[in-house]
Amino acid sequence: MLTWLKRDSLEFPPLEKALREPNGLLAAGGDLRAERLIRAYRHGCFPWYQAGQPILWWSPDPRTVLFPAELHVSRSLRKFIRQEHYRVTFDHDFPAVIRACAAPRAYADGTWITDEMREAYVELHRLGIAHSVEVWRGDDLVGGLYGLAMGQLFFGESMFSRADNASKVGFVALVEQLKSWGFVLIDCQMPSRHLHSLGARSIPRREFAAWLARHLDAPSGADWAV
Repeated sequence: MLTWLKRDSLEFPPLEKALREPNGLLAAGGDLRAERLIRAYRHGCFPWYQAGQPILWWSPDPRTVLFPAELHVSRSLRKFIRQEHYRVTFDHDFPAVIRACAAPRAYADGTWITDEMREAYVELHRLGIAHSVEVWRGDDLVGGLYGLAMGQLFFGESMFSRADNASKVGFVALVEQLKSWGFVLIDCQMPSRHLHSLGARSIPRREFAAWLARHLDAPSGADWAV
C-alpha cells in the first residue's frame, strides 16, 4: 500500500515498503522544501513525477550506481577529450544547467523537471548541496549535468547535451574529480545504455542503503570552486 506523506512530517517509510510495480515507488505527496529533499536522499529515495501528478518518491531495486574506479572511457571518447573541443567548469552556472536539463527533448513528451522542481534544486545549490557541471564550446553552454553531494556520495539527477559527446565529457570530468576528492559512489538512480556504457551497474537496494549508512557523513576533500 502506497504511503502518503504529511506536510508537517519529514519521515519516509522504510525502503522495503517500496512497491515492486511500478518498481521502487515508495511514497507520494509532501513537498519539495530543502529539509525534505535532504532527508529523502539521506533515506535513499528521490522525487520523480510529471507535471500535474502528486510528488512521487522512488527507491528502485536494484539501484544503478557508478563506482569512480570503474569509470569506463572508450578509446574514441578518450581521444575526443584529449583534443580539447570543450572546456569543463563546476558550479559556474547552476540555473542555466538545470534549465537546459528541463528543456523539451525530441524523444520525450514534456519534462519531469517542473518549475517547482527547478526552484527547489536551485535552493539546494544556494545551500551548497546541489552542484553543476558545465561544458562549454567557446562561450556557449553545450552540455552539463547536476546532482547533490553528501559526504563521499554524489547523487546524479539529470544531464543534457547540445553537441557531440558534451554530456559524456562533463560526466567523465566529474567522475575523475570526485575520485580525486575521495568520493566512493555516484548514484545514477535508474539504468540507461548511456550510463552503462560509462561503467555504471546495478546493485541491490539493501547494498545501496549500506553505502549510504557508511559514507553519507564521511569527510571528503571536495572543493567545488575549482
